[in-house]
Amino acid sequence: MAALAPPEQSLTLQAAMTRATCGGACAAQEAESRPTSQSAGILKNGGIKMLKHIVNLLKGQVTGRVESGFPERVLNLCAEYGIPFWDLRWESPVSFTFTLARRDWKRLRRLARRIDCDLAAVSWRGVPFFAGRMRRRYALWIGGLLCGLALFYGSFFIWDFQVEGNETVSSQEILRALEKYGVAFGTYGYGVNSYELRSYLLLELPELSYIAVNVRGCRAYVQVRERVFAPEIVSKRQPGNTVAAKDALVTAIQPWDGEKQVLPGTLVRAGQLLISGVVQNDYAGVRYLRGMGRVYGRTWYELECRVPLRVQEKVPDGREQVRRSLLVGKNRINLYFGSSIIGDSCDKITTWDKWRLPGNVALPITLVTERLQPYTLREVQRSQEEALRLADTILTARLHRALEEGEVLRRELTSRVEDGLLVVTLSAECQEQIGRFVDLPEE
Repeated sequence: MAALAPPEQSLTLQAAMTRATCGGACAAQEAESRPTSQSAGILKNGGIKMLKHIVNLLKGQVTGRVESGFPERVLNLCAEYGIPFWDLRWESPVSFTFTLARRDWKRLRRLARRIDCDLAAVSWRGVPFFAGRMRRRYALWIGGLLCGLALFYGSFFIWDFQVEGNETVSSQEILRALEKYGVAFGTYGYGVNSYELRSYLLLELPELSYIAVNVRGCRAYVQVRERVFAPEIVSKRQPGNTVAAKDALVTAIQPWDGEKQVLPGTLVRAGQLLISGVVQNDYAGVRYLRGMGRVYGRTWYELECRVPLRVQEKVPDGREQVRRSLLVGKNRINLYFGSSIIGDSCDKITTWDKWRLPGNVALPITLVTERLQPYTLREVQRSQEEALRLADTILTARLHRALEEGEVLRRELTSRVEDGLLVVTLSAECQEQIGRFVDLPEE
């Protein structure tokens, strides 16, 4: 005689087979009617699944474990009373785990008393369980409430500035002018009078033609427009002369107005007349013109630089100390004890990290980190090649600053050691514009 399965088990197995058959047929039917593009369906199913997961976490969910000689009876109870569950995992023929909602777990526990099974909770997840664990932690609730009140109260004050439209006038200069008239970090936002502030700032900063301060939340948006000054108007009727700006050998002269007084190949001195604005002839007599033009000449420079051969360099001793502090508005709270100086000589590297909320919302809190690195000084010998390269860099920069408009044709470096110093001399021959316009002296 064949052994008969329990009625509950038979019912469960028959239902499983029915579901499998139906599922296979439905899957085949879906495969025939499935569109060629499945991206939208995948995204939709994924979104629905994520939404269900979030809802379950909000309601709370319990992962339970069933152990019984006939564990299918629990599943039959869930099917009979409409209790949904998910994540069914068989551990053995007599035990499995599954997940269901918190309120459904309470119903199932009452119903499971009818049958012979061990029903135990393995884990609890969700907001209700978290709130239950936190309900007696009064300090946490009070701290959260105080933080919420602080954020709400702080939202009425200005904690961040954004300056737009400035190019020549620095943002620091604009912020200093705002602070002078009472608008700084921690200022009550609704108390800012934009119209009065605009008049004060335009008087304080004459380089600006327009400024507007708009407060939105905790941030003040400063929009400026710089003044465009009228160019200097040069009268073409104002007579004058072109003179030599420096000693040079004239290589070319191009008068625009007036009469040239020297020829190419002439050696001139600084201040010597090159193009005269006073022109005299037998027909028109004396005329006063604007003696302008371009005069090119060959110039010579001799620059000297002294570089010490023995220098002192910093040698870190391997120690480093980090000091942190919080800057809340204008108040500083040190997160360390003792002094910030750990030696006679040390380098201090300071970084500021402004705290921000999601959405780039600035908070009135800045973390200041100071890294203190002690060092000792030792005297080292610098090679002549290294000193020569340093002197070359310095002299080249000085030469380019001396050249108003021109180019370097030839250069030569000479060096000598004198009293522990490397004396480097740069001799350069240049081609540049040497003409400089001056007004005629009034009679």
